[in-house]
Amino acid sequence: MNNKTLFFWRRTLCMVYDFLLLLAIWFVASLIFIVIVQDTSFTYFRPIYQFYSLSIIGIYFIWFWTHGGQTLAMQTWKIRVVSKDGKALTIKQAISRYLFAVIGITSFGFGIIWALFDRDRQFLHDRLAGTRIVKVEY
Repeated sequence: MNNKTLFFWRRTLCMVYDFLLLLAIWFVASLIFIVIVQDTSFTYFRPIYQFYSLSIIGIYFIWFWTHGGQTLAMQTWKIRVVSKDGKALTIKQAISRYLFAVIGITSFGFGIIWALFDRDRQFLHDRLAGTRIVKVEY
């Protein structure tokens, strides 16, 4: 395996780790939402809950990406998200990256599979948002 392929797997494992962390956050956030709403049978519960969940997850990613460029999982795997020019992400880039990632992942993982065919092994959401993942050297 070449370095780009190994880096692809490192990023993919980082996503799995982030998923596990987000599962805990989502569980607590869901509990809070259900305690506040109390009536889960009302007509608009599902779309409001889905929007709430996506917002909570978005806040997690956007905050970490704009405050150091690393989520907790990225810190463990020693990778960082930066803009194309190597600078820190702006709020606009972080929001774009998050929204593109949600679309790419929920489209049968197309945004992730994209990296297998991309010349730089970048995920589709990084290409579209003008960001890239780099290794962190301590």
